[in-house]
Amino acid sequence: MDISDYLRFIVALIFVLALIGGLAVVARRFGLGNFAVATGKQRRLSLIESMALDNKRRVVLIRRDDVEHLVILGPSSEAVVETGIPAPPSPPPERSLGPAAEKPPVSGELER
Repeated sequence: MDISDYLRFIVALIFVLALIGGLAVVARRFGLGNFAVATGKQRRLSLIESMALDNKRRVVLIRRDDVEHLVILGPSSEAVVETGIPAPPSPPPERSLGPAAEKPPVSGELER
């Protein structure tokens, strides 16, 4: 191997690292980096929603023990906007009616 092969390898490595870094910046800008890993136990703290206000600040809605808190996060400070927001009730799980149950008529349908 001569020096041109080594140079080509280094240029290709820099190109791939730049692509990975560019994709990380794009993913962070669109808010794709806020996923939590779920485990088997019940968690007390969860991130409900996150939205970018501008290039440097984000507003996040955090739930702790069925109480939500609205927080603005910046590069050098955090500010609590509202606290003690009651969490909305979770919808009851849907039950399957089974194949023998009749479906109610959809509005606009005529029963015959």
